[in-house]
Amino acid sequence: MADNSSNNAYWAANVRIIKISLVIWALVSFGFGILLRPMLSGIAVGGTDLGFWFAQQGSILVFLALIFFYAWRMNKLDAEHGVGEE
Repeated sequence: MADNSSNNAYWAANVRIIKISLVIWALVSFGFGILLRPMLSGIAVGGTDLGFWFAQQGSILVFLALIFFYAWRMNKLDAEHGVGEE
């Protein structure tokens, strides 16, 4: 029974990390790049407005950062639950 609760805790933590990452990704790519672009147009970044920057480069950089965060956090979670790679 303890093994089943450990598996449930592992997968609950895994799904929570995925959900948080997807919300951040959606907020940055769709929210900042499309929906909030008019509000961000007054902020200059690298010769262009912040909304355009998020649509063109920012969402890609955040996506790459989320990939590395997910890999780091899952390695840590695997080690905590004893399913890490040796």
